[in-house]
Amino acid sequence: MKAKITKILTPLVLLCGPLISAYGQEADPPLTPREQMMLQRIEQLEKRLAVLEKKEEQPSTPTVDAILPNPNEQPPVPSLAAEPSKQPDPLHGTTINFLLDAYYAYNFNNPIGRVNYLRAYDVSSNAFSLNQAAIVLENAPDPSKGKSFGARVDLQFGQATQTLQGNAANEPRSDVYRAIFQAYGTYVHRGLTVDVGKWGSSLGIEGNYSKDQMNYSRSLWFDFLPFYHMGARATYKLNDDLSVNYWIVNGTNQTEPFNGFKDQLFGLTIQPHKTVNWIVNYYLGQEHPDVVYYPNGGPPGLPTEQGLPFAPIQNSPKGKLHIFDSYATWEPSSKLTFALEGDYVIERLQTYSAPMHVAGGAIYARRQLTPRFAFAGRAEYLTDRGGLFSGVTQAIKEATVTTEYRLPEGFLIRGEFRRDFSNRPYFLTDQLGILNNGQTTATIGLVWWYGGKEGVW
Repeated sequence: MKAKITKILTPLVLLCGPLISAYGQEADPPLTPREQMMLQRIEQLEKRLAVLEKKEEQPSTPTVDAILPNPNEQPPVPSLAAEPSKQPDPLHGTTINFLLDAYYAYNFNNPIGRVNYLRAYDVSSNAFSLNQAAIVLENAPDPSKGKSFGARVDLQFGQATQTLQGNAANEPRSDVYRAIFQAYGTYVHRGLTVDVGKWGSSLGIEGNYSKDQMNYSRSLWFDFLPFYHMGARATYKLNDDLSVNYWIVNGTNQTEPFNGFKDQLFGLTIQPHKTVNWIVNYYLGQEHPDVVYYPNGGPPGLPTEQGLPFAPIQNSPKGKLHIFDSYATWEPSSKLTFALEGDYVIERLQTYSAPMHVAGGAIYARRQLTPRFAFAGRAEYLTDRGGLFSGVTQAIKEATVTTEYRLPEGFLIRGEFRRDFSNRPYFLTDQLGILNNGQTTATIGLVWWYGGKEGVW
């Protein structure tokens, strides 16, 4: 306040300075009434200024309200948002994620048993079905924060679990591992990523979780190519455009091996342009057992593995499996995606046996029409010479149209129309023994997911 008053009075004093000087000189003429009035006014202002200056110099006395706290006033709460690094994290960066995937499909063949042939997941017709109920636990490595190790476990239940891991021909104890779709640890260091454990196969463009696919139903190639592997895999990033991949695993769809051969994969991940991603894989395996298991008990005297009797197969088959797999995606814009896949598979029972061939490919397109609505299509062709995939020699084609509507909070609705057809009668009808050259299905899929994991699962 002192500064404010001084600022007001200073110009006034300077203005009247000559009057004060003139008043002190005896020779000057007497002051006029107006000048006398101004001098009196100045004297009054100087006295007021002196009083205010004296008050400013005295220490202020605190009031009662300043000494005693207000009982109605709450103490300030520290903000966690202001210091994100100090937020409580009892799981140490582990995300817990949930997914539910259910559907209703109708097969216009009205097949006996309500079975959709050549389907990986949507296997039931005219039935409300639970495709998947999944829990994903992940603590991902983060080299930028000095964290080189991580781990992931995927637990899943429902029809898809039976499809992926219920094949007794590959898994003598499938019930032990059936609910564990993935379980592996990860190490990352200077462009090298190493995983050890069990993981979903990356042979073929499509994956396990419906929310991450263009269509609701899976392709014929997804149904035929391996679902998972157990072993070790490594990826080394040579530069921003090229990575090399190597796997050594027990086999295809085998958590435990049924022979002594270790399958291997050699692959490349190429990014010739920021909108193009290209994968090239070669897989070498031997998918013939060298022992036979007896789940219901066998002849006495047989060795057992955790209580399960088995016997060796004399001169067991040694024929090899070769998979040539390549697929690429192109995203010319954030709302448009194209994809192309090509595969060639050859397998022999014995090294000298005639080969069985499966060859063909698939093409995909997806258009995001609005932030919530999208449209996708798929067409594919597969020749099965020797019945390696379907059990009979045939050429199979398939076309799918899918609409997608996304609701908030991770809820997705897909409507799909699909037609499968063959060059020979193969698909079930409503009469036993009567087969059809094709099957047409209409499906509604509902997918809901929640958790801290972002992007593709």
